[in-house]
Amino acid sequence: MNLRALAVAALFLLAGCATTARAPVSAPAVAVSPATWQQIDREILSASQQATEQAKLFARGSMEHWRTRVYQQTEENFIPWFSSYWTQEWLSMKVSWYTISAGGEQDASAKRLAAYLLEQYQERVLAPVAVEIDPDAILGQSTAFYAQQMAQQMPLIAQRHGVPVAQLNGRLQKIPAIALGPPPARDASLYQVISTEPLNTLPAYAALIDKIHTDGGAKGIASTDAGMAPVARRASQRMEAEMAPRGAAGAVAAAAGKLAGALISVGVAGIRAIIQANDRPDSEALIRSSLGNTFDKAWLKLVQNPTTGVMAGTLHIAGQVEGSLGDRQEPSVGQGLQRVEWRPPESTSQQIQPDPQGE
Repeated sequence: MNLRALAVAALFLLAGCATTARAPVSAPAVAVSPATWQQIDREILSASQQATEQAKLFARGSMEHWRTRVYQQTEENFIPWFSSYWTQEWLSMKVSWYTISAGGEQDASAKRLAAYLLEQYQERVLAPVAVEIDPDAILGQSTAFYAQQMAQQMPLIAQRHGVPVAQLNGRLQKIPAIALGPPPARDASLYQVISTEPLNTLPAYAALIDKIHTDGGAKGIASTDAGMAPVARRASQRMEAEMAPRGAAGAVAAAAGKLAGALISVGVAGIRAIIQANDRPDSEALIRSSLGNTFDKAWLKLVQNPTTGVMAGTLHIAGQVEGSLGDRQEPSVGQGLQRVEWRPPESTSQQIQPDPQGE
């Protein structure tokens, strides 16, 4: 066989290889009747309602866990720290300084003491619990849970009606899910919400979470400053009342001489320790009741509030989806929840529950 014949054979071989590598042919669009699309829309709406209920159960269970952990940390770390002798001595020094530097401002020492106690509560209770779980995380998890539930249902809906997934996705791109614009980056379709993984990489979702935080106020979730006010006021008043006797005892000790003065000072300190020990059950009862009332209200608000609570992200998306599909009734959250109560561990010596009439 000569070289020319070999060249011709090679050309035929290359031509054969070229004809076998054909470009993929996209599946032809399936004709879908308006009635079928209407049925699909109804099923998407129903899927959204079911996903909302599932997200609600998830959020409620997570919030119950968070509440339990906050109660435990308060009982185990904050209340014993607050009512201990040396903490009370340190707080007395701070109240003395607050009073001296008040400049005539009314209740200045109580306000500054409340701010200090709130700092300590954040450090000793809320921050350690947040390492494990907190409402901000539950907000994001609940919204992502809704999106995951919806993503699982869409292929099943397409299969039931014999509609290619690509065509259904095209319809999902026309259903609004996040509407915060302008600019357009603050808006997102249902398709974008269920297909973006992880969800927090979607700009419109980040804008939604930021709006929820802004609407919730600068103090953020689970603010306990109102609960600290009566605790700080009572502690401040008691400590201020103790200042005058302490000053008198100090003067007597100084006049009595070095040795006798030391004994008198020790005696006064012992009396203060006894007074504080006797006052401890009342102090613990007050702080438990005050924090319990405030925390319970904050907890209910986080569970129930549709714009700033842990279900706010889910409810915004579900409201947009269901509204565009014809159901104008806003999704509900937290219906039928009863008022919660502060329930410290059974080992606590004295338990004071919030006043049922308290607001």
